[in-house]
Amino acid sequence: MTIPRLLVVDDDAEVRQMLTQFLRQNGAHVLPAASEHDIRRHMETGRIDLILLDVMLGDENGVKICERLRAEQDVPIIMVSALSADSDRMAGYAAGADDYIAKPFNTDLLLARIKAVLARARRSSSLAHRRRKQRFTFAGWVFDAKRDEVISPDGYQVALSRREIALLQVFLANPLIPLTRAEIAAALDLDGDGGADGQGRALDVLVGRLRTKIEADPKRPNLLRTERGVGYVLAVDVRSEDA
Repeated sequence: MTIPRLLVVDDDAEVRQMLTQFLRQNGAHVLPAASEHDIRRHMETGRIDLILLDVMLGDENGVKICERLRAEQDVPIIMVSALSADSDRMAGYAAGADDYIAKPFNTDLLLARIKAVLARARRSSSLAHRRRKQRFTFAGWVFDAKRDEVISPDGYQVALSRREIALLQVFLANPLIPLTRAEIAAALDLDGDGGADGQGRALDVLVGRLRTKIEADPKRPNLLRTERGVGYVLAVDVRSEDA
């Protein structure tokens, strides 16, 4: 249920805004960046699942940035460039890029390539780390993902529906990150009558039900807080452990 956190790196503000808006509309948490300094600042403050990296960044070279990042970590990188010759593509792959897309590109095709790279990364991670983190603690609460059990700070088991458990898992995977209604709905594959408005109402009802189960005062929530103009945020730290 983890919402992918993508880093869009382009020195063209219009391109950066267009890609950021498009990917957010398709269920991703997107952070814009214009330089290597921005990349490293974002990576120091939270998880990044994939970097969409332009090759030509003003005075900086995206290929060299890719090389430096790849020497330090395994974050998936898709390079984007107006340079489409085979030699340019090979330079990107040699630097460690997971994929290389030439401009101009179809945004739906870009989205498909992003999903494919993320899927490969998840499979590789699963094979390398068989044990999954299955136990989460937050504000005295314990969630056992293996058993789908929620234990209150007083030691009582609280019954949640499957949909409520799925919603809780989305928040536990993204603590302290304000999530839009669209991001949460996409992660839950939540449908609602009346299009986006109906979907939003269905999500608000679901959040309200979860609050009645885990908040001391659902009308004044301290855990699942409303972010005005954005959506919701799990406003506490989460600690995860292997099962």
